[in-house]
Amino acid sequence: MPFLCPGWSFASNHASDPDGRIIIIWRNSIQVTVIHQSAQSMTCLLALPNSRPVYYTAVYASNLSSERVDLLADLINLHSMLDLDGNPWILGGDFNQIISPMEHSSMDVNTTDNLMYQLRDCFLQLGVFDLRYLGPQHTWTKNRPEDPIAKKLDRLLVNSSMVASLPHALATYLPPLISDHTPCLIDLAYQLPQAGTKPFKLQNYLTKHPSFAQHVYDAWLRAGTLQNPSTTTFEAERDLHQRWLFLREIEESYFRQKSRINWLAEGDLNTT
Repeated sequence: MPFLCPGWSFASNHASDPDGRIIIIWRNSIQVTVIHQSAQSMTCLLALPNSRPVYYTAVYASNLSSERVDLLADLINLHSMLDLDGNPWILGGDFNQIISPMEHSSMDVNTTDNLMYQLRDCFLQLGVFDLRYLGPQHTWTKNRPEDPIAKKLDRLLVNSSMVASLPHALATYLPPLISDHTPCLIDLAYQLPQAGTKPFKLQNYLTKHPSFAQHVYDAWLRAGTLQNPSTTTFEAERDLHQRWLFLREIEESYFRQKSRINWLAEGDLNTT
């Protein structure tokens, strides 16, 4: 890593899992100390500039519910061992389980089962909850046009100490790239609106327009919300995504070639 990416470091859980399911990469401007690792999680202490140290646990839960029980027990033991109630804690990753029927796109899923209660009770014991976020509710999509399904399998959780220490923190779920999961970006110092900024105001008379509801509905559709997954919408999304990937590769190729031309023309000017 130092040779390929100077100024960057990494750690993984290869010692606990032969496949190394979790890899944490960071700039050397912060200090990262690995505290604990298992086959489904990895916990480290982050020393951030001008802030209290923060515990961070990355999760990649098993697809098997019988193995996820080990993860939940490990997190509860970790919570007690490190006294995480009194320290800022971020817990995030793929839990491979929803906690409410609302987190499933299928209307057939309308009751809370034992696995949902199990994960929900674990979060309650840990004292963690979802950090406020922007982006879609569903973070995973089954890429089968004939059987479209979306769920909220990925979460970014925090405890009360984390919110008290970094009250402006905000999570953003970004559009998926090559994965069927949505990546999550956390901003620890999200800028709130400055004083004097005019808030958005909806004039009540606009709601009287006969086309108001239709315009709002169309706007939500254009924004990319998928309220009613179907074969047609998934095929359209897949085609648009493939087109975007194609255009992105063209752009990347163009700038890579341009950078090489600039290097040949200017070199490094012998400044090192």
